Amino acid sequence: MGATKMPGLHALWLSAAAPVALSAVLAMPAEMTVAHRARSLQPGEVMLLTIASARPLREVRVEAFGRSFPCFETGDQRAWSGLVGIDLDTKPGRHVATVAGLDADGGTVTADYPVTVAPKTFATRTLTVDPSFVSPPPEALPRIQKESERVRAIFDAVSPERYWSGPFGLPVPGRSISEFGKRSVYNGQPRSPHAGTDFAGATGTPIKAPNAGKVVLAGNLYYSGNTVILDHGRGLYSYFGHLSALLAREGDTVGAGDVVGRLGATGLVTGPHLHWAVRLAGTRVDPLSLVHVLSAPR
Repeated sequence: MGATKMPGLHALWLSAAAPVALSAVLAMPAEMTVAHRARSLQPGEVMLLTIASARPLREVRVEAFGRSFPCFETGDQRAWSGLVGIDLDTKPGRHVATVAGLDADGGTVTADYPVTVAPKTFATRTLTVDPSFVSPPPEALPRIQKESERVRAIFDAVSPERYWSGPFGLPVPGRSISEFGKRSVYNGQPRSPHAGTDFAGATGTPIKAPNAGKVVLAGNLYYSGNTVILDHGRGLYSYFGHLSALLAREGDTVGAGDVVGRLGATGLVTGPHLHWAVRLAGTRVDPLSLVHVLSAPR
């Protein structure tokens, strides 16, 4: 964990009575301090920022990696936290997260927090699937386009409320069988990297909400089959694909541990499993990173 401080105002006092002028810098407390917790600082990871302000704030946001991440109070308007996603395609190197707070009088306080992203090499998987999923028939293209636009619009929306609280749990007890970020080759053709984590399991296994949220999509999509998307609030979403049954309806409010569907093998699959993806202010991040950062002792 690291921390930076934004310098406060300084007062300089000179003693004219002394034969040689002496100066002393009296530093006032920093207006804002920032620290982070993360599994690692690499593409696909989630950072939890903790922010301490010398004055009460009514809103705090973080601008990082070309995205805006809303923060939330932690019981005191001087203490805030924020989840920041390092997208799968983020370039390694030095980046800056700018924390900006707004007080009750409209005054602002900011702090720049340096973040050095380390490189990460992702594995490649080669799969043989139904050719219609690699090269869809022309009549399926309008459906695919419409579904893609709908999902993109969901992920672009940022709900003003935060529905989730506390740690995130796993939606199924099975082990992970395909890691986040793997590069895929379907029937010899390279495809987009795997922007989720897959879990093994038997068909019909209950899929539980990892945290509270609202169901914003429950339906069948061309590639992910029966799909449920949960809005956890403040730009954080869970996406569950390949379900054998949908047990939640759009508009439902669910709590942590509520069953939203059953594991299956619908859509582009080679066998029954759960695909769990997480989007944070539009960034593609590893669900297991989110679980880790919110479960670690604070």
